[in-house]
Amino acid sequence: MSNLDPNLLQPIPNLQTLDLSNCKIKALDFMVNNPFTCDCSNAGFILWAKNQKQTQVANTHQYICSFPTDKRGSLLFDYDILSCWDDSSFFCFVSSSCLVVLTLVTSFVYNFLRWELGYTFHFFRAFLYDSRKRKDGDDPQFDTFVSYHINDEDWVYREMLPMLEEEQGWRLCLHHRDFQPGKPIIGNISDAIYGSRKTICVISRSYLESKWCSREIQMASFRLFDEQKDVLILLFLEEISAHHLSPYYRMRKLLKKRTYLSWSVQHPGVFWQNVQRALQAGDAPENPDMLI
Repeated sequence: MSNLDPNLLQPIPNLQTLDLSNCKIKALDFMVNNPFTCDCSNAGFILWAKNQKQTQVANTHQYICSFPTDKRGSLLFDYDILSCWDDSSFFCFVSSSCLVVLTLVTSFVYNFLRWELGYTFHFFRAFLYDSRKRKDGDDPQFDTFVSYHINDEDWVYREMLPMLEEEQGWRLCLHHRDFQPGKPIIGNISDAIYGSRKTICVISRSYLESKWCSREIQMASFRLFDEQKDVLILLFLEEISAHHLSPYYRMRKLLKKRTYLSWSVQHPGVFWQNVQRALQAGDAPENPDMLI
């Protein structure tokens, strides 16, 4: 059906809906003086009439709105059909969903990853700071940073400190003496490692079980890998079997590729001479296999 007689619909005065889909109608000129409703129910017709090139809709300037009352008297084709596709409820749904997901992700990061993120931030900050110092040729503030567990602090202050600082003259960086008060712990650790020529890790069972000691040796290992210099000295206070070391992957990997020192009550003089030689050694590793 391509043509409609204008008198076709006159016997049907109560007609409210007419579906003319797929009729190939070429002209519509009998729709004047109808009580049009200016709402989204006619949005499809308005859009079709404006964009359809095969069918001519005549006298569109005479299509007057009758409903709703606030639109009465206005032109049907002046109705803003864009508001029909402004789905605020869908927008609110998407926004609230994104907010919920963001809240969950933030909570997860804060509870499970905040230390890792803080560690990464301070690590790169220290890396950039150290790179700048090396470029400027500045000397490190300390000869060595001593990484140890609080349970081994008595040995550090009773045995190590008098020997290395007072007798041999090395400048040591120690947690409770040289860390800056009020500064984040991980920031102090990174500054101590990158502000010293070398790092001495005083290994004990307590050290292996400590989260902070693990971060210290991890950062020192990163520096060893990055700079490719002999900046890490492993010092064992007690005998630890391979079985007890099995859960500590990083430590086992270090021990496979690096020489370490073991504290000896029977021969303390030889032990401290070895520590002195390790501190006096140049920065270059003996061979590439020493790097992790």
